[in-house]
Amino acid sequence: MYCETNFRSKKALKEAVSRGDVVGVFQPGPFNAGKVQSGTHTVEGPHYPEPHRWYARVRVANGRIVSVK
Repeated sequence: MYCETNFRSKKALKEAVSRGDVVGVFQPGPFNAGKVQSGTHTVEGPHYPEPHRWYARVRVANGRIVSVK
């Protein structure tokens, strides 16, 4: 799963969420058709085709990240 914004680091994601920015998420590929349920998920970045350098557990509510661990 990815953030809609292509964050270069987990720190940048945490800062955006703590500022109150709206950070959406999506799941690429044929499964779930991009729909993300509310709950706890893992996001990764930066986006493919770059190699993933960070992973984060996030809590999603109504399609947006509300907290980052």
